[in-house]
Amino acid sequence: MFMIFRSPKYFTFLVPIGLLALGEIAAGADNIRKTPVVQAVSKTLPSVVNIRTETVVEVRDPFTELFQDFWNPYYRQPRQDVRRSLGSGVVIHAEGYVLTNDHVVRRATKIRVKFADGREFEANRVAYDQRSDLALLKIKVPKGLNNKFETINFGRDSDLLLGETVIALGNPFGLGGSVSQGILSSRDRQAPREREILDIENWLQTDAAINPGNSGGPLINLNGELIGINVAVHREGQGIGFAIPIARVQESLGEFFAPEQLRGLWFGARVKIEGNSLRLSRVEPNSPAAKAGLRTGDKVVQVNERDVTDFVDWAKEVSGRGLKTVRIKIFRGGRFLTVPVTLLAEEKVFNSEVIQERLGITVRTLTRNLAEQLGMSFYGGYLITKVEKQSPADRAGIESGGVIQRIDGQQLESLVAFAKDILSRRTGDLVQLSLAWEIRRGAFLQRRSGEAKVKIR
Repeated sequence: MFMIFRSPKYFTFLVPIGLLALGEIAAGADNIRKTPVVQAVSKTLPSVVNIRTETVVEVRDPFTELFQDFWNPYYRQPRQDVRRSLGSGVVIHAEGYVLTNDHVVRRATKIRVKFADGREFEANRVAYDQRSDLALLKIKVPKGLNNKFETINFGRDSDLLLGETVIALGNPFGLGGSVSQGILSSRDRQAPREREILDIENWLQTDAAINPGNSGGPLINLNGELIGINVAVHREGQGIGFAIPIARVQESLGEFFAPEQLRGLWFGARVKIEGNSLRLSRVEPNSPAAKAGLRTGDKVVQVNERDVTDFVDWAKEVSGRGLKTVRIKIFRGGRFLTVPVTLLAEEKVFNSEVIQERLGITVRTLTRNLAEQLGMSFYGGYLITKVEKQSPADRAGIESGGVIQRIDGQQLESLVAFAKDILSRRTGDLVQLSLAWEIRRGAFLQRRSGEAKVKIR
């Protein structure tokens, strides 16, 4: 039996119901497609950039100087090659601070970053950590343009789950970004030691595809939070990628924005981002921060009565206002405390007197001018001018005239860094000094090298 509705009003009523049902089906299909992975990518991708570098390399041959002297001014200058490379990065602050791998931008003479929406800017490398293979860039924004950028959120370094879904993002060609999905196969297998170069044992491992163009891009979790910086693909493995863990990323950023790096003032504490706030991640013993009463784990609320929630805010208040004493408001044990900290000039604390006191040697930075005055070859390091009798250095067989080139296999960038390293050691610790010295026999100059282990006193 068939029922026929002849009145048109039924049809005008039934047609919208059908369209509504189809709309609900379509909306449901879209909701199914918007998986946690899609949502995390959509949240994070605007902060991911392509990094393009140019490095000018001068090509010379053995006869360049001879030809130049003979043919000048008609001799053509040595040829220059321009080497280009691509990588990725991620914006960590709205003012245009970008984090990437140091090997992507090292020695680059020009750096450009490009966003997925087509915007492109020049950038400068403002800080780097070769041990962790991390570099910080600052985007150069032309005057009059909006200088605010989309940023990524930081994950907690203690909140990494083996087997959880992770996503490797990059923008290798500036064409809108690339995405690969996998699981967190391994967390860092061993805790990195201080002054040690980061290696495979310290990296996060994932089976998400990471190609060279993605190097420097973010590894994120399903919340769209940064948990690592893509760094490498294992050449001998299939589908094995690695990332610098967020704990090491935070450590490097803490150093980049420290008062010691920015103003040469000893503060003696480092911060890390935890959620929407900062927390003290390390307080050095006997430092101004420690003597003022700050402790590792304190939550930082304000500096100089201004709210701080990230590394840039922290650096502006602690280092950027030219103050010698800063007021740190913290939250500890259920209550707020305001702690004044007076910063000290590093060179007044970390100097040759520290080295003399702990090792028994007096040193000077071996500059090119000093080497010429002494008739020595210039190869950097610290010249030993005096050895105290019966001191740890004397008992280790060290003599004046030698040059300290490395400490525990690491080159130190300044006398301040040398003294800071020595002061951080405990009494009784052994420090290995790599030494070089020159012996002149008539017209001949012989250079020798060796190692000495000295006990800290």
